[in-house]
Parts: sequence; C-alpha cells; structure tokens
Amino acid sequence: MNFESELKKGNFLISECPQCKKTTWPPSEFCNQCLGNNTWRKSSGMGIIIEFSKKENIYFCVAEIEDSIKIMGEIDSGVPEIGSQICIINCGITNGNYFFKLKLLD
Repeated sequence: MNFESELKKGNFLISECPQCKKTTWPPSEFCNQCLGNNTWRKSSGMGIIIEFSKKENIYFCVAEIEDSIKIMGEIDSGVPEIGSQICIINCGITNGNYFFKLKLLD
C-alpha cells in the first residue's frame, strides 16, 4: 500500500508503528522513532481547527487530525473558529500537490 496512490483515490491513510504505537507524519513505511515497519489504516478524518485565514470568500485552515497530524485545507462552507471540529470530506492530489476539503461540524 502506498500513501500517495491511496490519496489519489481519495483515501487518507495514516502510518502507525505497531511496536511503539507512534503515528508517523509525514507518512512513511518505517517508524521514525524505533525504525520498525509501519502499518496503514484509514483515518477517521476528524479533527479541530488550530489556525485559519480567508482569501476573498474562501476560508482555509490548518487542522489537527486525530490529535497528531497537521494538514492544511479549504473549508467547504461556514465561518470557522479556532477549536471548531472538522472532518475531511474530500482529498487527493492535483498537479503534484496534496489537497484537503474540510467540513465544519456542528
């Protein structure tokens, strides 16, 4: 399994070490803590906004997913606040760049 090939399909995977239980980000085949082989799992896609900004009428944010992974993405709709809960509704790779579309949760 390859992170980028799965991201191209719209699947956001997380690499974790079964030995030391550490999440590795950026994703890797090997743990950067103990050098063990990582396993892959699908992310819940849930997280919180830790920063945001607005350009024209579009909000962007840095979100922390599953308490450890920071991603940057576009917010689908609504007005964000620091600490707002989000989920990933779309992800992929365009022109060699990762993209994430996020939705604010009530």
